[in-house]
Formats: sequence, C-alpha cells, structure tokens
Amino acid sequence: MTDIYLCRHGRTQLNVAGLLRGRLDPDLDLVGHAEARDLAAALRDVGLVRVVSSPLSRAVETATPIAEAAEVEVETDERLADRAYGRFDGTPAADVLADYGSFDAAPGVEPSEAVAERAGAVVAELADLGEDVAVAVVSHDAVIRILLDTLTPTPDHAEHLQPRTGYWSLLRHDDTGWHLIRANSKDDPIETALAVTR
Repeated sequence: MTDIYLCRHGRTQLNVAGLLRGRLDPDLDLVGHAEARDLAAALRDVGLVRVVSSPLSRAVETATPIAEAAEVEVETDERLADRAYGRFDGTPAADVLADYGSFDAAPGVEPSEAVAERAGAVVAELADLGEDVAVAVVSHDAVIRILLDTLTPTPDHAEHLQPRTGYWSLLRHDDTGWHLIRANSKDDPIETALAVTR
C-alpha cells in the first residue's frame, strides 16, 4: 500500500488576485509560507519517505519545510508543473471561463488528458516504491484535480472540488487500485488514517 499526500502549494499574490498562474513563477506570500509550515507540521509524523515537487517556486517553497520535517530531500519533477495556459497565464480565470466555457475549450491551453498523463505517470511510479510507504507530492490545483478525476472518478463523473492552497488530499494505492481517502483537508492525517482503518 502506498499513501500519496497530494499537497497544493501555499498561497501567492496571483491566487489572491484570481489570476491563472500556469507557468508563471511567483513566490509564496506570507500566508503561503504559513500554509507551508502548517503542512509540514501536519505531515511530520506520517512517515514520509520522499517529497516530490513541481519545479515551480511556489511548489518548491511549500515542499521544503515538509521535506525538512521528514528529514528527506526535496525532489523536483517537471511532470508535476502547473497546467500550461499559454497566452492566458496571468489572466483572470473567470474571464477565460466566461469567454470559452472551460479551460479545455480555450485555444493553446494544455489538454486535461496531457496533464493527466504526465502527472499520472509520476504517481504510478511512486505506487511501485514498495509496501506501506508514504510520499508527499506538491503540485498545483489543476494538476491535483485532473489527477483525482482520472484516478478516482466520481459516480456522476463530476469534477472534484478545487483543492485549496496549503491543503492535502490522501490518495491511496493498494492491490485493488486507487482510492481517495480524504480530499482537500487540513485535518490531522494520523487521525484520518485511524478512522479509515477502524
């Protein structure tokens, strides 16, 4: 069994402004740094053996305290980078949705299927690490949501909720496949794990 804690990076000023971040590279703001510290404290005792991050600064800055608390090194993987929005990077997300109805319909935006393929390859590799290990993956809202939609689709095929900055979701892989144990949480992950096994 492999537990993958999918963590959305902490807040940036572009998040506050409602702008698409994509491949732009803003740093965390003060709230974002506090969210990163909170994630590190929450995940300190889950037994992380690896911390793998998007290479973008907001993700690495979030992953660093998590890795320090777990006494491992931060690894970066380009396949966990944010969805590429092309010319819409820095544009209000609401404007793009108003104009095109969805990000998939907007010209030049990376298709959901491509995001799912690259991020899915990362978690598939992590699932093969061995039995009873825990890993933190620090990425972006679009990547996490698309990944969860692909690996743990809801019965009505609706999208999962957008993950909030500084929150974690627990994705578990076992002999029967992928299971979403908890989504978009700031709860104590140890208590969450105990509740699932009771």
